[in-house]
Amino acid sequence: MEPVRVLGEMRDLGLAATELGPSGFLPGAAQERDQLLSSYGLGLVGAFVPIVLHDPASDPLPVVERALDEIGGVLVLAAATGLDGYDERPVLDTKAWSTLLANLDAIAAHAAARDRLVTLHPHVGTVVERRAEVERVLGGCSIPLCLDTGHLLVGGTDPVWLARFAAPRIAHVHLKDVDVGLAQQVLNGDVAYTNAVRDGLYRPLGDGDIDISGLVRTLEGAGYEGWWVMEQDTVLTDAPAEGDGPYDDVRRSLDFLAGMGR
Repeated sequence: MEPVRVLGEMRDLGLAATELGPSGFLPGAAQERDQLLSSYGLGLVGAFVPIVLHDPASDPLPVVERALDEIGGVLVLAAATGLDGYDERPVLDTKAWSTLLANLDAIAAHAAARDRLVTLHPHVGTVVERRAEVERVLGGCSIPLCLDTGHLLVGGTDPVWLARFAAPRIAHVHLKDVDVGLAQQVLNGDVAYTNAVRDGLYRPLGDGDIDISGLVRTLEGAGYEGWWVMEQDTVLTDAPAEGDGPYDDVRRSLDFLAGMGR
């Protein structure tokens, strides 16, 4: 779908801002990008940036530095595998884990020195996906987390548990609901992640199996004041008719969130 349609639908739905999206979706020049977003009444939350963080031969700080220069808002890192796609990932040895954790601490300190926020996004198909890996990051470094309800559940972490257990570390949130049956098939290796997304893994808020209301209330009760970024990941072969597809899913999700206040 073209940016003019996506941004127009976001505006019409009453959303306040957007993350940057995939490379090339919005203009690369900051001034042109910000003017485009402003013309639709939207601000920029930040951007999702996958970077290889576990390779002792690779220094991620120059990439982070460029991203901080180019992107306003929150830098949402993913610990990329170095492979294409999200359907395969390596198992890290002790040296790679030490490198990953040290890089995360160095990046967090560098961003804080610039008065910027960087978070780590546990993400399917990255080297921080499963619950044991999330817990290893929590125990081994100090970087704040992006809590993505869908990717955590698909990786075997209950997002509501994480919100309760590690609320002080949560600095950014991606909201999506999930079909837990499909999530389990991905976790078991029975279905590839991309195929599960195509088959409806992610659902409008309130239509899946995650306790979204409980999670939001838990984080708000713990003092969370960051962004709530609603994501409606899907696979489209053709652009849907006006008012259908992602637009309808987001509208239903907004209605669900509004209903939580009643």
